Amino acid sequence: MAGRFPILYVTEARVEDSILSSGVLKRLHDEIPNAAFTVVGGPETAPLYRDVPGLEALHVVQGDSRGDWLKLWASLRLRRWGLVVDLRGSRLSDWLSRKKRAVRAPLDPEAGPMHKVLQAARVLQLDDDPPAPFLFTGGKTEAAADALIKRDGPILAIGPGADWVGKTWPAERFTKVATALLGADGPMPDGRLMIVGAEADRDAAHTIRFAVQRDRVIETQGKLDLLQTCAALKRARLYVGNDSLWTHLAAAAGVPTLAAFGPSDETIEGPWGADARTIRGPKRLQEFRAIDPGLNQAINHMYDLRADPVVDAAVTLHAQTESEVAEAV
Repeated sequence: MAGRFPILYVTEARVEDSILSSGVLKRLHDEIPNAAFTVVGGPETAPLYRDVPGLEALHVVQGDSRGDWLKLWASLRLRRWGLVVDLRGSRLSDWLSRKKRAVRAPLDPEAGPMHKVLQAARVLQLDDDPPAPFLFTGGKTEAAADALIKRDGPILAIGPGADWVGKTWPAERFTKVATALLGADGPMPDGRLMIVGAEADRDAAHTIRFAVQRDRVIETQGKLDLLQTCAALKRARLYVGNDSLWTHLAAAAGVPTLAAFGPSDETIEGPWGADARTIRGPKRLQEFRAIDPGLNQAINHMYDLRADPVVDAAVTLHAQTESEVAEAV
């Protein structure tokens, strides 16, 4: 299309990483009004970008074999790209005709830990102004979320699932948090409970459903895809969850977010944003490593984080963001 500036954007295959770096594409959209985007991602991450304004094509790389990348190259090679942004750090841009490129470089092992948002910002030399995670949600995506939520009113969103049992805070403690926040004496006495996650997380949410009456529960598990869940989270007043992709979706949606951390390092992969918080129990990261050196055993590492401090942190976050909500209204 005449006058358009073609940008090839290659995102990560891991969902959490792709969400954390998603602000890079938002910055490109904001600063290049005539951008025409082609997005490359994995089976889970590519659909996160289907509603990007100016999107011309969405390519899914099924794996990471040479054949997968050659097939992708064959579909892209005939175009001269204005800019190739490769957050996966592949050699794809070496094989393509392009004016400029920005490719993720390996981290300097002597530089120390760096948050993944800052790592992504560095690709475009945005170290001084790192873009916060952001996912575009279009009309159909928003409508799917609205159809499930149905009516207005404050919503407490909870994400009890995680990709590993070691990062999964006990469901009964999430229940205590929901009861405290949505009860008659809590800050959201008229609110509803929205449980987010995958179909596989339904068992983890079993006890949480009983924190309030059935007609106050909204279940998105297995009913909304990731981008639709992000749209639903935009309607939430507060979110509490594990170190998981659902927590990163909440932060990207702009909802005040509280994440329960244990064996993960929040300085590298904690939720990002002015209204994003993390909380952990008394155990230090080194103690988790001593028990589980590879952080891959079927051990729940989250029992040291009690319910009361999480309730207190959630109530505090709710109070701290009350003025923002009032201004938005």
